[in-house]
Amino acid sequence: MTEEKMPSSDDPVYSRKVLEMLTVANEFCLFMEKAEDYSMQELLNFLQKISPLIYLKSSLLPEIDVSDEDAVEHYVSEEQWEAMFNLLYNKFGEEDNFFFVDHHEKSHNDSLKGSLAESYTDIYQDLKDFLLLYQKPLKAFKENAVRECRRLFESRYGYKLINAQAAIHCMLYPEDNGIIF
Repeated sequence: MTEEKMPSSDDPVYSRKVLEMLTVANEFCLFMEKAEDYSMQELLNFLQKISPLIYLKSSLLPEIDVSDEDAVEHYVSEEQWEAMFNLLYNKFGEEDNFFFVDHHEKSHNDSLKGSLAESYTDIYQDLKDFLLLYQKPLKAFKENAVRECRRLFESRYGYKLINAQAAIHCMLYPEDNGIIF
């Protein structure tokens, strides 16, 4: 790998959009790592507000050409994933499961069962890997961090955010709220 130059303000790897995504991802990961300290209501209120931010900031990430395809690493271990999942699963309890329609599946519109714990643990894994890879000193790692985060948003966690957001909305605002249309 080549020696690093000073970051340029017009370099997309150091752009405002990337820095804002790093900020939101960091806030999300830090909160999730302390989720055991919060009530389910506090957790739902946080997720209700951060999920749209993650979606928005992820959708604005620039397309990045990487200088070294091999400068990719993953950090969240299976044990860390399981610990986060179990923490969230126990926190959500009976409210963990929700139903959604997979719009990629064109042959039918049957409901599928989802899990808030699984969805948010997967999102945590993708964003934590993004944060840790971006912190590596070589620019090639930063390029891959941004490209991989954008790819995972488009192919995986963007859908999880949308489906989980709908479930959280229903939990926070039950249908029987006395509003008549």
